[in-house]
Amino acid sequence: MRDLFRHVELLLNSFSSLVGRDLLVHNRTYEEQAHCLFTAPFVVVSHGTEDDPILNYGNEKALYLWDMTWEDFIQTPSRKTAEPIHQNERAQLLERTLKNGYIDDYSGIRVSKTGKRFKIDQAIIWNITDENGHYYGQAATFDTWHYLPPIPSVHTNP
Repeated sequence: MRDLFRHVELLLNSFSSLVGRDLLVHNRTYEEQAHCLFTAPFVVVSHGTEDDPILNYGNEKALYLWDMTWEDFIQTPSRKTAEPIHQNERAQLLERTLKNGYIDDYSGIRVSKTGKRFKIDQAIIWNITDENGHYYGQAATFDTWHYLPPIPSVHTNP
């Protein structure tokens, strides 16, 4: 549990220092902060620093949107949150975030574990660092999305 509390603190502190405003009010205990972020009315996700980064946090809204349990979510490569056709665009976005610290203008198409497609709008993506500047990965938050129709499958006759 301490690792989760520390991760939430890193998410919140990194967001505040980069974006210049709080994602959540910080005058709570670690346990209360973790609970408030998990039940927040907006999506928060993050991934680590692996070569193929693995998701390491998703709040309740994120788990719902991507149709996953916590256990499934934290074992998923973050690239799998985007359709294969959109993964190059996603990689460029993460590189731009790495260079700039954060971006606050992202809109894009994502896909759930069950294949539901949705478009997110005005996402903020930021680098997660500690007080010494050690890099821990990246996170994103957004509160606006809408579902898209499925892509029709192409059938060919033999």
